[in-house]
Amino acid sequence: METIDPSRVAELVRREEHRFVEEHPRSGELFERAKRSMLGGVPMPWMMEWAGPYPLFVADAEGARFTDVDGHEYVDFCLGDTGAMTGHAPQAVAQAIAERAARGITLMLPTEDAIWVGEEMARRFGLPYWQFCLTATDANRFAIRLAREITGRSKILVFNWCYHGTVDETVVTLVDGRVQPRKDSVGPPVDPGITTRVVEWNDAGGLELELSHGDVACVLAEPALTNIGIVLPEPGFHDELRRLTRETGTYLVIDETHTICAGPGGYTKAYGLQPDFVTIGKPLASGVPAACYGMSKEAADRVMSRFDRMHVTDVGGIGGTLSGNALSLAAMRATLEYVLTEEAFHRMSSLAERWTAGVKTAIDRSGLPWEVQRLGARAEYWFTPEPPRTGAEAAAADDHPLARLMHLYALNRGILLTPFHNMALMSPATTEDDVDAHSSVFAQAAAELEDAAIRR
Repeated sequence: METIDPSRVAELVRREEHRFVEEHPRSGELFERAKRSMLGGVPMPWMMEWAGPYPLFVADAEGARFTDVDGHEYVDFCLGDTGAMTGHAPQAVAQAIAERAARGITLMLPTEDAIWVGEEMARRFGLPYWQFCLTATDANRFAIRLAREITGRSKILVFNWCYHGTVDETVVTLVDGRVQPRKDSVGPPVDPGITTRVVEWNDAGGLELELSHGDVACVLAEPALTNIGIVLPEPGFHDELRRLTRETGTYLVIDETHTICAGPGGYTKAYGLQPDFVTIGKPLASGVPAACYGMSKEAADRVMSRFDRMHVTDVGGIGGTLSGNALSLAAMRATLEYVLTEEAFHRMSSLAERWTAGVKTAIDRSGLPWEVQRLGARAEYWFTPEPPRTGAEAAAADDHPLARLMHLYALNRGILLTPFHNMALMSPATTEDDVDAHSSVFAQAAAELEDAAIRR
């Protein structure tokens, strides 16, 4: 198998780090100041993940571009790791936010916007009943709680190397066939083997075996893995997933937070899935914290039958004081009505096709043993000749030093990719010129690495 000479990668990283420091002095100054008041010098730990010696500090952002405090402009393919999938500061949403803020932000009472958004989510995803919260993590937690309540079962099932936010039960992996906390899991509260069963993605036989125990309240799944890289379902896998969950009385929860890139109704609508619950967050309100979860009539009837016998209060484990606040719902309505439209998704997917073609052309020209994968408006390149088919294969394919080089190389030339992967997301504001700028930079990097390929 061909790989890249690690010494050449290290040499190029040193060169690119030197360039980064020279060109970003103000970000460097702010980072040193930030370390005196913030853990790690950043407001949230994930912001330590950037490829440079320190993160860029942002001055302003609009559309598919942002400018840092040193005056450099970037094409943004990270887009807040999907949170800004709409592009930054879309005018219709910014106006709706300003108008709503002037009339009250949160009341713990409904607004008419909530009804509009509930009806629109039902139209897009095909599930009739919806509830609102602030993050996809909360949406997943609440769906899990409801599934446990109405089934009387204690466990959930997820797929190896999945990602569903910071839900405790899902920060897990398989090690020699045993459920373990995922590597670098911070302070896991309990042995995850108590709460969770784990199966490899695309392994229908393993899924059938784990569901046969009869103790799984719900399967929580992205319709395609995304946070270990894009790992698509094999033909027929979703049919088996739905058949097996129905046969075992297990609820199916589809997490569309990243796979909304497949279309206005996510992967669920694009590929005709029939989940019992859908969860989604991040992009729905153009960056304002907002999320929601929908459910089938059957699931909703069972939930309400339980609630009719319970005193549902703020200590029941579902909800939150700011959930469904007026500002979030106003931003969601404007986002769904004016920004993440059918036309926008069509254009975004076409741009992702162009991005994929540009990367593929450069890979073929350089002869590097890499591949590129696309899901709707999202695309990613792999340092492998074939895309992985399971989470374990995707994790094994990771080459952190090489990925760091590719990200830093792009960053120094005005291109921002998602920090955790070699992934790009298109927004309604992204242009063909933006895509072609990435293709050009990627081709430059591939050409520099062409002579560093070695055979093992």
